[in-house]
Amino acid sequence: MRFAADENFDGRILKGILTRLPDIDIVRVQDTEMFQSSDPELLDWIADENRILLTHDVKTIPRFAYERVRAGLSVPGIIEVRLTISIGQILDELEVLIGAGTPEDFENIIRYVPMG
Repeated sequence: MRFAADENFDGRILKGILTRLPDIDIVRVQDTEMFQSSDPELLDWIADENRILLTHDVKTIPRFAYERVRAGLSVPGIIEVRLTISIGQILDELEVLIGAGTPEDFENIIRYVPMG
């Protein structure tokens, strides 16, 4: 599976994921041509790149993602990470979610962390 971390994704979490899952294929959006793009453009890009998006954006990304799916366009997946628990707990949940997941587990779906 391939991932992209949204521009505002917490760098401490990203570093922790890379430490725990060193073989993960993940890019930071700010390191790509999509830096400062609109959410719909970003969703087009992750679909073209087949990357699951890691984000903290609860306001606009879910709405645009579901609009896209309703329009018959696919989304490789969104992992919506809410900063309501400790970073250690977030990393534990992400490690399980990513480690046990398959691309089909994420396609056209928003998964939330924390999961409960």
